[in-house]
Amino acid sequence: MKKLSMVLLVLLIAGTMFAQGTKENASAYNIYLITMDQMDQHWVNVDKGAQKAAEELGNVNYKWLAPDVKDDAKQIESINNAVAGGADAILLAANGPNAVTAALKEAADAGVTIVYVDSAANFPAVQTLATDNTAAGTTAANVMIAALKENGVTSGKIGIISVNSATASTVAREAGFRKAFEGTSFNILETQYCNGDAAVSKDMSANFITQGVVGLFGANEGSTVGVGNAIAEAGTGVIGVGFDKSDMILSLIKNGYILATMAQNPDVMGYEGVKTAYRALNGEVISPEYVDTGVSVLTKANL
Repeated sequence: MKKLSMVLLVLLIAGTMFAQGTKENASAYNIYLITMDQMDQHWVNVDKGAQKAAEELGNVNYKWLAPDVKDDAKQIESINNAVAGGADAILLAANGPNAVTAALKEAADAGVTIVYVDSAANFPAVQTLATDNTAAGTTAANVMIAALKENGVTSGKIGIISVNSATASTVAREAGFRKAFEGTSFNILETQYCNGDAAVSKDMSANFITQGVVGLFGANEGSTVGVGNAIAEAGTGVIGVGFDKSDMILSLIKNGYILATMAQNPDVMGYEGVKTAYRALNGEVISPEYVDTGVSVLTKANL
């Protein structure tokens, strides 16, 4: 009886040690994706790309964390939760360049590898994978200018709806957009910020329309949806150009309410971001510091 009890005890200990060894496998990395929010289809597609990379690598524990809305305090909380959860690496789309830097320093001090996707903060990271937002903003403006001229419009007011005045990606888009209008007879009005909320964007766009704008630019997914819905409701010939790709935006393009959108490659950001984090965790030197993940101009003609 004593021998049997001893055998069972040894088996129990061995089983426990095996379970712990499996859970704490040194070759399995914990990689977290933290985006600005969960609202936009853009972030869903970043997550899909990241999931695909994690599945291919096989020894990555991957998790997506995000606030329900764009909020600096909530994003900081997500970063802290990732660190507390044992993150080896964090892929971050920063809501603002400065608000999260203290949280990122604490993460880095804890040994967490930082990779930026879509939008960077003012804190060192091994790599940033994002659209060349300034160039894409300029492209959006050039598409609008060409369409206006084709309609015989060579002057007038232009409205911009963006997220906020801090997010690096959308600030760069606005800068590129404005630059393309320099030297023209068009007057770009003061940018309105909707925090990425499509309903708020719609109201702001409707206000612009009452001011007699000839063009509206939405700098992200929510902004673009609001622009398109306002144009649809007003039934005007305002030229709407936007940013990002979602089912709603594509529908607005098909129905003629949005002329074009600058479609990013969020799946590439997520996919390559996880691969970059994995290589960095394995001690590889990461180069270059910035990777342009590309953008395409989508119109009704090429949907």
